[in-house]
Amino acid sequence: MARQEPREVGMYRGREGQWAFVLHRLSGLAVAFYLYIHVANISLAMFGPEVAGPILDFFHQGAFRIGLVLVMAGVVYHALNGLRIIIMDFTDWGVKYQRQLWYGVLALTAAIGAPVLYIVVPQIIQDLS
Repeated sequence: MARQEPREVGMYRGREGQWAFVLHRLSGLAVAFYLYIHVANISLAMFGPEVAGPILDFFHQGAFRIGLVLVMAGVVYHALNGLRIIIMDFTDWGVKYQRQLWYGVLALTAAIGAPVLYIVVPQIIQDLS
């Protein structure tokens, strides 16, 4: 039986460049969404603690705190991938090594995120207990 090649849809092949693009867009949308909610949430403070208090308590639940950790990872990825894009645009070698640069972005995101997880996740678990 002949080996089948992976199916390509149009020009999209699902390689590193495409995943970098998709993750960059998703992380940017997540950060923008978080900033919108954050500004709306903090602006409730001008109405006093009786209005802002219940909303703040709602957003300090476990699921939202885990989401905050994901947003922090998104910010780090988005920033580092933005630097990768700048390198690709302004150097002669950036496009040639874009795949290696993207894996470097992922590794740095994990390296920066690991201490955050080490500190924040036990606090979330303790608060949920």
